[in-house]
Amino acid sequence: MKPVWIVDDDRSIRWVFEKALTREGIAYSSFASAREALDALSEGAPQVLVSDIRMPGQSGIELLQEVKERHPAVPIIVMTAYSDLDSAVAAFQGGAYEYLPKPFDVDQAVELIRRALGEGGREQAVPEPAGEVPEILGQAPAMQEVFRAIGRLSQSSATVLITGDSGTGKELVARALHRHSTRASKPFVAINTAAMPRELLESELFGHERGAFTGAQALRRGRFEQAEGGTLFLDEIGDMPAELQTRLLRVLSDGTFYRVGGHQQMKANVRVIAATHQDLEARVRDAAFREDLYHRLNVIRVRIPALRERREDIPLLARHFLARSAGDLGVEPKRLTDEVLAHIGRVDFPGNVRQLENLCHWLTVMAPGQTIGVADLPADLRSLPAEPRAPAAADWVAALAQEVERRLARGETGLLDQLSRQFERSLIVKALARTGGRRIEAASLLGMGRNTLTRKIQELGIGEAES
Repeated sequence: MKPVWIVDDDRSIRWVFEKALTREGIAYSSFASAREALDALSEGAPQVLVSDIRMPGQSGIELLQEVKERHPAVPIIVMTAYSDLDSAVAAFQGGAYEYLPKPFDVDQAVELIRRALGEGGREQAVPEPAGEVPEILGQAPAMQEVFRAIGRLSQSSATVLITGDSGTGKELVARALHRHSTRASKPFVAINTAAMPRELLESELFGHERGAFTGAQALRRGRFEQAEGGTLFLDEIGDMPAELQTRLLRVLSDGTFYRVGGHQQMKANVRVIAATHQDLEARVRDAAFREDLYHRLNVIRVRIPALRERREDIPLLARHFLARSAGDLGVEPKRLTDEVLAHIGRVDFPGNVRQLENLCHWLTVMAPGQTIGVADLPADLRSLPAEPRAPAAADWVAALAQEVERRLARGETGLLDQLSRQFERSLIVKALARTGGRRIEAASLLGMGRNTLTRKIQELGIGEAES
């Protein structure tokens, strides 16, 4: 059997893979750069290629593209410590078998390699990215699943249903799905069906003929026609009136519609992406939403996690929003202390990412100094509800078991990584709060070295590392 190739400029990563593959009896070859791997490619292709994305010289994406061009059947697993949407999409569009964010579990990585060893090759086109879209940030496992979904869907025009609480960024995900699709050069048209009066919504979606109703003095093209060849994003689809649900179902079923007051059948070549914060299954049971339309929309579902489910992303998002607000106002970005990061990490943010963004803009405008502490927060955020009394040991173990059961019932995966990060984060935040942010004392309370604590603070996004 041909060997597995490991390509990473980090010697420690190569060493970890070498030891793990040796233990599993899997042949391997290691390379410190993409150039070394490409030179070896002339002597034969690997069985599986595992490569970092960001390396000196040629990148892992360039290596991926060249290997796929010469040996399209080789499964390629890409790794990166920079877990972002563009990396995930570029990897999948380039034909990657899987995307592996660092740090990763070694046993899971080996299992992924084993699966790749049994995979046949597949060829994918690599469309050029088009247009601009607000950046989607997130390093939490739940957001990595969203990035993976966008990457997987980049070659599909299937109808997508995006679910998630208000303010989680459903339209950003819809725009990303369009931007990274084969329809990217065509229009992206969005409409919030809940914000439009029902008597105008039909005309807004399907257009109207001149004289169709009082005030219709000219022919008007609706959103379906405006989005021809591209993507139509229907936000808050759960609030769509029943009579329009019927018309939408017809468009999704046979791709045709009529303008209001019109007799000429129109063809619609449009990809529909719908979004809702509501429980559509419950609305179907209550006869408030058509079941056949629900099944037409629910071809592929992408769930956006609430901010309280990805608290480790709060520091990353806060710094991003502070920098963006500062750029908009032409001022220097403000800095959040470890104390305030720990504090807002306890906020539930019912308005989700949108609420956090508004908070950061408020701080940019209203906070007096460059360094922001808890006292600089709005009054309603300075004091949080008292934390519940610490349960007995048996109680918190039982509570953990209940939490695991609840997440499993929701179909969540990657629980070990999620809960371990949350556990470590809670310990560190509490220790820092007890010592007033003094890391040497906090490390002593936790029984770890100061350097280890600093590394974990960086990994978990608790606060900026001390210089």
